[in-house]
Amino acid sequence: MRTEQLEYIAAVTRLGSLRRAAEELRLSQPALSETVRNLERELGVDLLERKRSGATMSAEGRELLPHIVGVLEAVDRLRSAAGEQHRISRMVRVGTVNAATVPLLIPAVEDFRTAHPVTQVEVVGAQQTEIQRGLAEGGFDLGLVNHLDGDDTPAGCESTPLLHGRPVVCLRPDSPLAARTCVPVDDLLAQPLIAMRTGYVMHRFVHRLLEGRGPAFAYSTDGAEMGKLMVAEGLGVTVLPDFSVVGDPLERQGTITHRPIEGDSTRVLLMLQRRRAESVPRAARDLHEAFVLRADRLGGTLTPPG
Repeated sequence: MRTEQLEYIAAVTRLGSLRRAAEELRLSQPALSETVRNLERELGVDLLERKRSGATMSAEGRELLPHIVGVLEAVDRLRSAAGEQHRISRMVRVGTVNAATVPLLIPAVEDFRTAHPVTQVEVVGAQQTEIQRGLAEGGFDLGLVNHLDGDDTPAGCESTPLLHGRPVVCLRPDSPLAARTCVPVDDLLAQPLIAMRTGYVMHRFVHRLLEGRGPAFAYSTDGAEMGKLMVAEGLGVTVLPDFSVVGDPLERQGTITHRPIEGDSTRVLLMLQRRRAESVPRAARDLHEAFVLRADRLGGTLTPPG
């Protein structure tokens, strides 16, 4: 028994005659009739009533029709599942502002890869505005972005909070500021400041924190990873969410450390965003879930107690 034999029978039933079914299926009527006869011999039942005026479904065929339809629906589900499996092997693109890369992003990707070994994950560092534009246009499947309290989320995105933390000064352990339990803004102004470029939430936070005052000297860079490297090399200090510093390899090596900002109670949220859509590829759904589970294991924060 072949699937096309059942499809032919279903076409005859739907169209009411062997002739019209042959026309739709683009088969000769004798070829269609012979295919149906082979199925009838296999089942031991006459599925069609053949008359001079044409062939139509027999009473026995009509009784078997629900079973035929059931088989065809099962085949359709199988094809859909196979198509979904094919889509699972696609690339999943994640845009990130390089926040919580080591404690969150890398473990989540590792967990995802265990379940989806053939799916490529592309991680792209970008500004917040670029990530949200990429989500809206379909260039990114997921986005990791920072939000300050009171920030609006894009109307076309679903946003899931992963981690909450606070802005901190990232500096070398041998910096004079490291001797303090927290860093006053005036002392921060006296240091060379490695600032994030426009388009990053931390750029906006620092501008608000400094109230229009300028630091002694400033660099500008893209993303937390480059900022931390510049700090490690002694070029200055930077301001980042604590979850971008805690657990970082440079911190574990003792090359960088962090201190809170005196008098500042701002909360930073790391959000996972994806475009609102009726249908989300399974691979993107599963990677989304891997991020959420990893954040749960971290307890939703990397902020040290105290």
